[in-house]
Amino acid sequence: MAPAPVLKTSISSLDFFLTDFSVIPVVATDTRAFFMVLQTGLLRAQLAKLTGCNLETIRYYEKVGLLPPPPRSANGYRVYSPDLTQRLRFILRARDIGFSMEETRSLLALTDTGTQTCAEVKHKTEVQLEDVRAKIADLRRMERILANAAAKCSGGEVPECPVLEALTSD
Repeated sequence: MAPAPVLKTSISSLDFFLTDFSVIPVVATDTRAFFMVLQTGLLRAQLAKLTGCNLETIRYYEKVGLLPPPPRSANGYRVYSPDLTQRLRFILRARDIGFSMEETRSLLALTDTGTQTCAEVKHKTEVQLEDVRAKIADLRRMERILANAAAKCSGGEVPECPVLEALTSD
């Protein structure tokens, strides 16, 4: 096979830096392109800004498999499909309303496979609702204990403290 021709071009606005710019075609070298191709996706920082999600959280969701690993551009940047914005918002919202990572993964699996039924999703939601109601009951119980202890406390410079007594009592 004959060697590929070397392309020579001059970049007029950069003549003072580089007078002859040589590029060997990718086909002949079987390497990545030497120039950046315009991307049609989002960089991680852009995805983070659009969704309000932390950069490290996006990286973590990729690591645990909630987000698929994005392809990389010619210059090595991760390029996210605009469709991932909706998926990331779904994950964030599920986490906000108390679904665990595994529960969120389960909900995503239902949507990814297209096999979800309203009955399955409703069941998962009702289980989550029971957990939330139990947590609310626990928080109300804690609130009563703290309010009673604070009401009994004079806040003065005395050694006896009803708050400490409430913590040590059964």
